Amino acid sequence: MKEKLKFIDFCSGIGGGRLGLELNGMECIAHSEIDPNPDKTYQLFFNDKNNLGDLTQIDIPSLPDFDLMLAGFPCQAFSIVGKREGFDDVRGQIIYHLVDILTWKKIPYFILENVKGLVNHNNGKTLQAILSLLEQAGYDVYYKVLDSQYYGVPQMRERVYFVGIRKDIKHKQYEFPEPFETKPISYYLSDLRQYDFDENNVTFRKYLNSKYNKGKYNLSKILEDDYNVIDWRQSDFRLYTNKVPTLRTGRHGILYTKNGKLHKLSGYEALLLQGFPSEVAKKVIEHKLSDSKILSQAGNAMTVTVIQKLAEQLLKSLGKTDGFN
Repeated sequence: MKEKLKFIDFCSGIGGGRLGLELNGMECIAHSEIDPNPDKTYQLFFNDKNNLGDLTQIDIPSLPDFDLMLAGFPCQAFSIVGKREGFDDVRGQIIYHLVDILTWKKIPYFILENVKGLVNHNNGKTLQAILSLLEQAGYDVYYKVLDSQYYGVPQMRERVYFVGIRKDIKHKQYEFPEPFETKPISYYLSDLRQYDFDENNVTFRKYLNSKYNKGKYNLSKILEDDYNVIDWRQSDFRLYTNKVPTLRTGRHGILYTKNGKLHKLSGYEALLLQGFPSEVAKKVIEHKLSDSKILSQAGNAMTVTVIQKLAEQLLKSLGKTDGFN
């Protein structure tokens, strides 16, 4: 009798990675999330109360057997937005705890995600240390920076992904997925939940007319076309067409044009831009969750469509066409 590949969702956030694996027929048997706020959203999405909590405190031998580790291990320690302290930051040491779990439990496969900044952190020494750690733990390790905008969603989001297969498991060379087209941006910036934004907002006008931007942008002209996207924060003002900049925890000021008006990006729309199916994303509307919280949580999430494709390629390298042993 065939059984589904089982996985545990570590540093799970709101479960974007989980969705990507489930779309390949895999089964989540537990998750680990230390922050209660995203975990409430996770439980809403999946009705899964089996939270293992702080992974640094997990009793590893007591963990159930599973086939694949999924983890978006903390990225602040390596991000260009943070202080880039790397292994000197306690959050950067989570990778050691993950490797302990991999080796103790002899996990066959893993998919890990982190910010692009990890690749060049400390002149590449941090990356090499992580690769060496994973290889010494007994894995063939493959890594690559992928941009979500080329993998199913119109969001500029570069992340480094690590795929590991235990060396004693027969497999073909892992091949990262090829880019594929996404739906038009109109699907993601929908009519279901829109917030009008006052173009005469004092702070907005201040940024628009700052010494760096004065005369550079014509708002009336921008409003003529639908789906021009504006990112404004800390006096910065950037314009994009038919795509959005990277969603981040602290970036809540993304605007877009439609029908001659400015609209503020909603939490629901942010989830769609991370590849969450609409039937899942709608739950935040139905349960009246705070938009600011969902925007923050979406900014920390994995892109569903990217993880889906990574897992699909993993199964191909194992000679499988579905998520079964």
